[in-house]
Amino acid sequence: MFESLFDLPLLLVGLVIIATLCLFAVVGLMVVRRWLLPRLRVEAGDSDFTGAMLQSVMVFYGLAVALIAVSVWQTYSDVSKVVSGEATALARIYRDANGYPDSVRQTLQTELRDYTHQIIYEAWPAQRRREVPTAGVSLMNTFQATLFSFEPTTESQKLLHAETLRAYNELILARRLRVDAVNTGLPGVMWAVIVLGAFIGLSASFFFRVQDPRLHIIEVLLLAIFIGLIIFMILALDRPFRGDLGIPPDSYQLIYDQLMKP
Repeated sequence: MFESLFDLPLLLVGLVIIATLCLFAVVGLMVVRRWLLPRLRVEAGDSDFTGAMLQSVMVFYGLAVALIAVSVWQTYSDVSKVVSGEATALARIYRDANGYPDSVRQTLQTELRDYTHQIIYEAWPAQRRREVPTAGVSLMNTFQATLFSFEPTTESQKLLHAETLRAYNELILARRLRVDAVNTGLPGVMWAVIVLGAFIGLSASFFFRVQDPRLHIIEVLLLAIFIGLIIFMILALDRPFRGDLGIPPDSYQLIYDQLMKP
């Protein structure tokens, strides 16, 4: 059920997260003020202790969430660089193939074109469903066989072939990292800390004797909205290839349209 959240519109998910926390804040506050606080011997001076407890809870929660948010953004950024690196390697190899004899050049460029087309129209939709694409393996094996079968005869061909092999190794590395990133995401224990910590932090804000309940509700709602925005940001970036902020195949599409398309 949690994975299905990434298939929903991002705006809707954000509204649901914030609305859920706000609903909990209002209902929880009303219950505590009406039924629990009257049964507790809470004096005016106890607000200092309650405030210190709330501050401690929010400091530890804020620190944990901040570290998680930085980690999620770093992962998202790293995967974006991997995608860009693979697309760049494809462009380099495709251009280097122009220096090969015509028979080899046409075969190499056709195989690269097929591989790029497969990434855009087959691999990427699978990655957005969090499925590991496998069709690219056979295409790369075919391209590798063609590339490795070429025997350079001149010094310029040897230099060109060496550079092409270097770019090919970069391509394989980038592809492996991209495929590995398909299942990238925060483990369940971290999401449990994020969600439970949000409810615990909000609950700690209920135990104050604020004279005007409207003021109390406003302050608790502001806290709920802020926490909801942080959770929404983490959720939006947690799966690099999924959701409205999922990394698109634009880098491959640009190379395919401007360089490879027949």
